Amino acid sequence: MQSKTLTGGQALVRLLVNYGVDTVFGIPGVHTLELYRGLPGSGIRHVLTRHEQGASFMADGYARVSGKPGVCFVITGPGVTNAATGIGQAYADSIPMLVISSVNHSASLGKGWGSLHECQDQRAMTAPITAFSAVALTAEDLPELVARAYAVFDSERPRPVHISVPLDVLSAPIARDWSNEVVRRPGRGPASATVIDQAVAKLNAAKRPMIIAGGGALNATSELQAISTRLAAPLFTSVAGKGLLPPDAPLNAGSSLCVEPGWNLIAKADVVLAVGTEMADTDYWRERLPLNAELLRVDIDPRKFNDFYPCAVALHGDAQQTLSGLLERLPSDVRDASAAVASVTALRDAVKASHGPLQSIHQSILERIAAELPENAFISTDMTQLAYTGNYAFDSLAIRSWLHPTGYGTLGYGLPAGIGAKFGAPQRPGLVLVGDGGFLYTAQELATAVEELDSPLVVLLWNNDALGQIRDDMLGLEIEPIGVLPRNPDFAALGRAFGCTVTQPQNLTELQADLRHGFKRNGVTLIELKHACAH
Repeated sequence: MQSKTLTGGQALVRLLVNYGVDTVFGIPGVHTLELYRGLPGSGIRHVLTRHEQGASFMADGYARVSGKPGVCFVITGPGVTNAATGIGQAYADSIPMLVISSVNHSASLGKGWGSLHECQDQRAMTAPITAFSAVALTAEDLPELVARAYAVFDSERPRPVHISVPLDVLSAPIARDWSNEVVRRPGRGPASATVIDQAVAKLNAAKRPMIIAGGGALNATSELQAISTRLAAPLFTSVAGKGLLPPDAPLNAGSSLCVEPGWNLIAKADVVLAVGTEMADTDYWRERLPLNAELLRVDIDPRKFNDFYPCAVALHGDAQQTLSGLLERLPSDVRDASAAVASVTALRDAVKASHGPLQSIHQSILERIAAELPENAFISTDMTQLAYTGNYAFDSLAIRSWLHPTGYGTLGYGLPAGIGAKFGAPQRPGLVLVGDGGFLYTAQELATAVEELDSPLVVLLWNNDALGQIRDDMLGLEIEPIGVLPRNPDFAALGRAFGCTVTQPQNLTELQADLRHGFKRNGVTLIELKHACAH
């Protein structure tokens, strides 16, 4: 018996399989049924989220720990607008994500007929928060658009891509089978030899070189460590770059450029090598770093070379390949690092000494976490004061281990991103750090976690019964606090209703024990820590 011709939706799913997609996050709807026709037997795991925002956040977390694009299936209209916050977060933090959505029938597009889920111009809604957003007007457009998406992921600054597929294109039989037409041609290469030579000359002449590395340098850990050692250069990271050096590396200045001791040290540099970092104020907590140095920038995005921090040498290329070229040309002798090591040691001491009362409480909690966190675990964080302190005060043992919504700063990120990360790295235990305010943005995703996960995910809910950062900001600006003291639900009862194991430690010793047990328990543990119990 001859097999039926594939529909556009079925062929698209097969194409994604051939690109290596193993997981998609989404919620089936009347406008994505033809995509779901293709899923059974495909080998792709479908993760049912409880809101499309959760789907895009989960795809983000999946991508951050795995290095592979996260994939979402969402319906036209409200599915796309619900997912848009997570798409925007991924765009801001340079995370690869492929969002496949339906859109209304081709004949109705832009006509305002009042069709179900209609958008006048769906592509225009996501264009500002994607590398590109396109509509597949025919099935033959799909392999080209998916190949273009992977060209972004493989060759450019990785960012989300949105492909809308009209209902008639999803459901119609395809004229020929293009589902095996995979095009992967990574286009990244090193900066030009001439420019690398210019950078080497600057670094050789530097008396106090320093390095800032970000999320674009995650594949260059050994090269960064070698350059830092050879030049005796303290190495700072952005939040996205946490873990690029081991915590005990003598020249590891950490992600301390958001606090005054870090600012004071970077101001002493005469040459700064910035690798794969946007150098944004969201990483530094001030409008501009006090750079008195010549700036050498390694970046895959040429738009970064003349933005807020114009550079003396622009090294346009892949971080790992470009740094490898630098190493080949730099003198092989290792400089005396005693002064640089002393400055980094003083920096670390100054960071701890600079903690205010609230940060000291956070530090105590973070120390209990560090004592129990499995070596291969990751931490997914929300926009919460505990995580803000952790951004610079918590040492990550490895890259892809601290997930934080830095650029867009979205509340509600921590829990779904942590769930998505569990699918990207199932063997890794996960910890979510979330405040009471952000938790209620996406608390429904506990249903997904309990249903889908059979390995440890611990959710540490830091409950200060307030939108604490906003309250503090209002007080600092002498604004009478309004809307920052919400009435919270019974979080323990809520967690139990979803099926979580729930604990409510009354002190930090109990917290540490609860963390220890949570990381040994297969499934979801919700730990509610009240502010009053953390002193």
